Amino acid sequence: MPSRPLRDLPRRAGFGLKPEHYADVLAAAEQGTPPAWAEVHPQNYFGAGGPPHRWLTAIADHMPLSFHSVGLSLGSATGADAGELQALAVLCDRYEPAMVSDHLSWSNGPDDKFPDLLPIPYSHAALDHFVTEVGRVQDRLGRSMLIENPSRYLAYAGDDWGEVDFLHELCRRSGCGLLLDINNVEVSAFNLGLDAASWLDAFDPRLVGEVHVAGHAVKDDDMGGTIAIDDHGSAVRQSCWDSLATFLDRAGPKPVLIEWDSDVPAFAVLMAEVAKADALLVREPVDA
Repeated sequence: MPSRPLRDLPRRAGFGLKPEHYADVLAAAEQGTPPAWAEVHPQNYFGAGGPPHRWLTAIADHMPLSFHSVGLSLGSATGADAGELQALAVLCDRYEPAMVSDHLSWSNGPDDKFPDLLPIPYSHAALDHFVTEVGRVQDRLGRSMLIENPSRYLAYAGDDWGEVDFLHELCRRSGCGLLLDINNVEVSAFNLGLDAASWLDAFDPRLVGEVHVAGHAVKDDDMGGTIAIDDHGSAVRQSCWDSLATFLDRAGPKPVLIEWDSDVPAFAVLMAEVAKADALLVREPVDA
């Protein structure tokens, strides 16, 4: 039996829940001004009990949750990590999140787990593999999931698909939806010399169940150039806000998440970013 009723993810701005803000979130809820929704990395709650679950249980009573997994490693040659999938299924049964997502990536080798979301080739074989693994996860969870477009620092030679077409075909064949990370589009465009606006214009908004925006860093690399790093360690860049506004004009309101995972700010600073996203979600669309 579910521990709480199923709730949809509202088409409002949400935030990434961090332990630093547990008390602030509950205080806002007690004052009648809770954020619309919260996203958590479920791997942080795979333990059976303790303070993390006490906090999360209390917060989940006030707002829907989105589980944004970082550990399934769907693109690994051996497929989705069985232990991670089982733990995720147990946690979903416990909290009944409004949304579950993971990444178009891999992170597990035969003997190692890498602390990063590594890129996959956009080949026919990789697509077949990803369709199978997404189907396996959805069957185990008993629900559809979202897959997030990656931030990329390199591209494979000889891809059979462009990234957007690959994602669209993955949805068509597996029944999953997409998590559109606009910051990842900007990072990939900077690093690979792509046109972020054209990428977003080609993306089918009907497939999007959640949108992410975040900050990223631009640093010198070892070869005399610069590289964009998807560090989620700062306020959302103005270019990312502009791209979000353009996408929402075409797509209509979507659940939008403010990601801020390193150098975590004060709760008031984070909520100011949430308010900026909410303002875009309620404004009148700009005619093309």
